[in-house]
Amino acid sequence: MTLFGDCCPWAQVSHLISFSATHQLHNKSLSNEENLKLFGKCNNPNGHGHNYKVVVTVHGEIDPVTGMVMNLTDLKEYMEEAIMKPLDHKNLDLDVPYFADVVSTTENVAVYIWENLQKFLPLGVLYKVKVYETDNNIVVYKGE
Repeated sequence: MTLFGDCCPWAQVSHLISFSATHQLHNKSLSNEENLKLFGKCNNPNGHGHNYKVVVTVHGEIDPVTGMVMNLTDLKEYMEEAIMKPLDHKNLDLDVPYFADVVSTTENVAVYIWENLQKFLPLGVLYKVKVYETDNNIVVYKGE
């Protein structure tokens, strides 16, 4: 029995990558005092860095010929283009145009990654993006 009909079984496939980046939590529409109160030490004017981990999960039918939901080589290439090239060893606030007017919280990093991946993946294949800012701070985004 399959999840959706009688054709092929469905599965989820995930791949993990890591990137390093720096940022400052700061909202330009707030005063410096308001930003400091809201973001605390993460509002340091010189920024701070993280070694982010990102788990991308795709889902779909298991192809009866290949035995795969998606070729992992392709997924790795998409993640390189959508995540590593624009984000790795970057200052998110200065080097990534998306964050010029968007606070570079982990939530917004997850949204950015989702939107970038959507440019490469077939429609409906991306299931979730999970971003580990630290071992204890994790955001899951499913495009909702």
